[in-house]
Amino acid sequence: MKSVKLSVVALLLAGASGSALALPTITLLATGGTIAGGGESATKSNYTAGKLGVDALVNAVPELKNVANVQGEQVVNIGSQDMNDEVWLKLAKKINADCAKTDGFVITHGTDTLEETAYFLDLTVKCDKPVVIVGAMRPATAMSADGPFNLYNAVVTAADPQSAKRGVLVAMNDSVLDGRDVTKTNTTSVQTFQSPNFGPLGYIHNGKVDYQRSPQRKHTTDTPFDVSSLTELPKVGIIYNYANASDAPAKALIAEGYQGIVSAGVGNGNLYKTVFDTLATAAHNGVAVVRSSRVPTGATTEDAEVDDAKFGFVAAGTLNPQKARILLQLALTQTKDAKQIQQMFNQY
Repeated sequence: MKSVKLSVVALLLAGASGSALALPTITLLATGGTIAGGGESATKSNYTAGKLGVDALVNAVPELKNVANVQGEQVVNIGSQDMNDEVWLKLAKKINADCAKTDGFVITHGTDTLEETAYFLDLTVKCDKPVVIVGAMRPATAMSADGPFNLYNAVVTAADPQSAKRGVLVAMNDSVLDGRDVTKTNTTSVQTFQSPNFGPLGYIHNGKVDYQRSPQRKHTTDTPFDVSSLTELPKVGIIYNYANASDAPAKALIAEGYQGIVSAGVGNGNLYKTVFDTLATAAHNGVAVVRSSRVPTGATTEDAEVDDAKFGFVAAGTLNPQKARILLQLALTQTKDAKQIQQMFNQY
């Protein structure tokens, strides 16, 4: 009788072990942010980002064990207002190096610059497996923290084979958005992340992803951007246009030796006259100049009020200024020719 009981226990353990092995392996790369933040009050908005480590994040969502074998690694633990090129390069190289070791990646991230990291990785990751970025608008200590369920949905998304080859994804507030088009639209609301020009790729409900479309722009393995040997990125800054704007910020970037400047223009990427003249001279002298817009939707189109070819400018299309800056940084690792850079903006 004793041997029968032992056999039953052995079979149960084997079954449990087999179930665990059948689950996909998801690598969780933690970078800090509000999702790992904590405050003294569960009902007030003051908190400190990046207080919790990756183990605490995983342990707060025990349901993850039913979705995937999650392996966590703490990359950094910062508020994303302090995100920088060094961390971007580290993340891209890590994902590229470990692509064959896992079934997908989830990156926890602060929301302030989440969209920028998403687009950088969308251009530099050379891995067709799912890469999903997730954050939270409320810290882990808040009464109604959104982080745990966002993290659960992110792992669900990364574990879904349908998520492969769609570029870098963002899973927030039950939506799946693509890294190129997603942007933060509200300072505090949980539904802040949207793709205002094209809408979400899909939705997450009851632990399943329902995809409606795929990104059409080239991404990940279809881009020429190889960061494997890079230790830094070209210096590119952003200037802002407004009524009676000063060209002092543009002159300051030029004096500091910036290789590229993105103009957050008015309307269809238009520039105040003094800013225009300063940037036209800069473009003539070899500084890459991209026209984007401070308007939240629509494209900055080629050759509208501005003759881009004549002045050596590049039109950003539907990329907002902060994302245009990223593509320009990477483009400058390949070329300084404005026409070739424009072709990149038309493709990626």
